Amino acid sequence: MDQPAPLIDPFQRAIRYLRVSVTDRCDFRCVYCMSETMTFLPRAELLTLEELDRLATAFIGLGVEKLRITGGEPLVRRDILTFFRAMTRHLDSGALKELTLTTNGSQLEKYAGELAAAGVRRVNVSLDTLNERKFTKITRRGRLDQVLRGLDAAQAAGLRVKINVVALKGVNDDELFPLVDFAAAHDMDLTFIEVMPMGDIGNEDRLDQYWSLKDLRAQLAERFTLTDLAERSGGPARYVRVEETGQKIGFITPLSHNFCESCNRVRVTCTGEIYTCLGQEGHSDLRAPLRASTDDAVLTEAIRAAIRLKPKGHDFDYSRQRVDGQISRHMSHTGG
Repeated sequence: MDQPAPLIDPFQRAIRYLRVSVTDRCDFRCVYCMSETMTFLPRAELLTLEELDRLATAFIGLGVEKLRITGGEPLVRRDILTFFRAMTRHLDSGALKELTLTTNGSQLEKYAGELAAAGVRRVNVSLDTLNERKFTKITRRGRLDQVLRGLDAAQAAGLRVKINVVALKGVNDDELFPLVDFAAAHDMDLTFIEVMPMGDIGNEDRLDQYWSLKDLRAQLAERFTLTDLAERSGGPARYVRVEETGQKIGFITPLSHNFCESCNRVRVTCTGEIYTCLGQEGHSDLRAPLRASTDDAVLTEAIRAAIRLKPKGHDFDYSRQRVDGQISRHMSHTGG
């Protein structure tokens, strides 16, 4: 049987990486991700677990090799482990090279063992501070101890943990070295992310929060010897090795360094909308073709049509001291 043609966008980038949001719900309300009073989608609008399976399977059949599950908080979706276990067949066949997720860590203590059994080998955990008071302020919920226990459970289950830290000026810029030391002491990878201009979040000012990772890296270089690494993990991060500790630190810099030229990923929301660029509003609907026919050819053509619309790059811009390219949807809607 002939292999279908791979997904190639208009700029000759092969799409190998799919991020799927399985829910818009979360047990936290992080200030850069959600508003205090979120109105969540009716459950009927969300893709069912069976539909998520069919969608992911279609993408894998078209050459996607890395599948990341996101939210909201993916582990608060009821019976989501059923989906992870279903994806194991693609890992076993070799079609899927990696199955992973991004989580706030609150449910890892409960699910780390089952995730490992389903073939998950790495998890990204969002953790912006080690200070309990600040953690409560950022998440609007608290429970830092629960997250830290989740990190321990993930490592005990054999999962490689990477901590994602959103760099927030005036919030966690005084914790740069404590976070680096924590990651080194616990043998966890660490990635810093520039805050992105997404969503109406009330009183939060993206420009005031913006902490350039150029400045962050310069502070690191005052204490440590940093060696640039050529490796890529399939995402937008650029990595350095800290020679004094041997640890790896990543930087995701959509504002101070545009990473679009090598973009190989697309995102599908929990309602089946495909966003081919996180920093653009353009999207296509995959839920309608998914539900209109049991013939996967209809879904496959809808996917290909969406990829043909993938733009060259995003519109994020903090220059001229205003938030240009602000995206109106919340990060929790698109899925990280």
